[in-house]
Amino acid sequence: MMSTLHRLVMGLLALPLFAGALQACAHDSAGLRNTTVLIVRHAEKPEQGSGLSPRGEERAKAYAQYFDPLRLADEQLLPQRLIATRDSKESARPRLTLTPLSQRLNLPIEQPYDDQDVDKLAKSLGKDNQARVVLIAWHHGKIYKLIKAFGGDGEKLTGQQSWPGSVYDWLIVLRFDDKGQLMESRSQKVQEHLLPGDGN
Repeated sequence: MMSTLHRLVMGLLALPLFAGALQACAHDSAGLRNTTVLIVRHAEKPEQGSGLSPRGEERAKAYAQYFDPLRLADEQLLPQRLIATRDSKESARPRLTLTPLSQRLNLPIEQPYDDQDVDKLAKSLGKDNQARVVLIAWHHGKIYKLIKAFGGDGEKLTGQQSWPGSVYDWLIVLRFDDKGQLMESRSQKVQEHLLPGDGN
């Protein structure tokens, strides 16, 4: 009897410690702390319609291998969350760009925000994110604003005043420290996911 009571009391005393450990663990991985955010433009568009051109479909299929995993210098980065601009009448291209990768990794494509809602997306990730690597596909006209929402400078990263309309093969890599702050010195533009014929 005493033994059972003793175990029960000891178990109850340990509960706050266990809960605290769980909370600390969750706190450590929440938001953008020690996170890498990858940003791509959607793949090539056709003359008409909301989908991808044949070349765009080729690029989307290439991403399925390119990002499984992404190899940068001496590290490998495997996306754990896929996020795309919400579909509109004009374009489903960001989602379609990530679809082959989504199928390969068995990850859903999240589409919580419209194209212009970059501040909401950055704020949401800063508050509620458990993934160490997040891949975002967006429309090029809003990518600099998205980078700014994360605390970065698109012009500084790319060396261009705006994202060129003809460029589909840039990858933006944003790295965040253990406080969730953007490390500009470690962030970069990468130009590696090239297809045959890419001239940039």
